[in-house]
Amino acid sequence: MAKIKLKTNSGAKKRFRLTKSGKIKRANACKRHLLECKTTKRKRSLRKSTLVSEQEMKKVKKMLPYGR
Repeated sequence: MAKIKLKTNSGAKKRFRLTKSGKIKRANACKRHLLECKTTKRKRSLRKSTLVSEQEMKKVKKMLPYGR
């Protein structure tokens, strides 16, 4: 008898990626609108991805049961 498969959260699979070390990468917020008042340096640093904090890691891993 086959085991029941878990559903992956479709919003999470579009937003998060796993690194090789098992940490979770995400994009920075605040890059969608009101860009004229932000400095060029700030907008440039927002292009880079960042890691999910340790406090949120458990929640995100639960949404991605098969390690997308």
